[in-house]
Amino acid sequence: MSTVREWLFPSRPEQPARLTGPAQRRAIGVELLLVFAVTLGMSGLQSLLSLLDALAQTQSLADQSVAINAPQAESGLLDLLRQLASVLRLFAWGGLGIFLLWRGGVALHRIGMDRSRPWRDAAGGAGLAALIGVPGLGLYLTAHALGLSLTVQPSTLDDAWWRAPVLVLSAFGNSFAEEALVVAYLLTRLRQLGWSENRSLWVSAVLRGSYHLYQGFGGFVGNVVMGLVFGRVWQRTNRLWPLVIGHALIDVVAFVGYAALRGHVGWLP
Repeated sequence: MSTVREWLFPSRPEQPARLTGPAQRRAIGVELLLVFAVTLGMSGLQSLLSLLDALAQTQSLADQSVAINAPQAESGLLDLLRQLASVLRLFAWGGLGIFLLWRGGVALHRIGMDRSRPWRDAAGGAGLAALIGVPGLGLYLTAHALGLSLTVQPSTLDDAWWRAPVLVLSAFGNSFAEEALVVAYLLTRLRQLGWSENRSLWVSAVLRGSYHLYQGFGGFVGNVVMGLVFGRVWQRTNRLWPLVIGHALIDVVAFVGYAALRGHVGWLP
């Protein structure tokens, strides 16, 4: 019973120390606003506007479609380069959050970015992928059947030689950016501001859901649930690599699997 209570109502760890100076607290607040204004917070706003536009259409959400990985240029070479540039931006976003924590005195091992336990981190990531991936697919199919989600196409890239490697890189870019920013960076900064673990967790999870609103309400709810699970695992273990690996595995299966099966099975859009 005590273990369950610790997971539901965890106490704040001693590190990082709570900031008490008004100037320090204001600086962290401004930093948070700026970081998310140029990264996933802006993505959340754009995603909300995309959903509002979809709701304004005469078609139901289920009759509309949205692609996650879509062509970005007519030329194959330019398309490849633009895809790689998008992946590089994702890694830069995640790297920005990690760098700001490190520059502020938070050691990488404090957020679980060290290489002390690679096999345990990999096993944990596989477990998280199984825990979230299958129920997540079920939630999407249910929401789509109820008309609450758009038809999500993980990839509409042409069948080029570079498609699979780019989709794998995209999966890892997404996972690194999201887990580094909305988990390690955000939750650490909120700890420094003295927020409770549960309050911080909900903020992180809702932010994660917000930038998936372009997929419809099912994408929002599913990612909020994922955020609650992933965020709590990090709060209890301080290991980020399992989250990055688990998220990447989910996206690799979705992106590459969809690209390989699209047009060959009738139940895929």
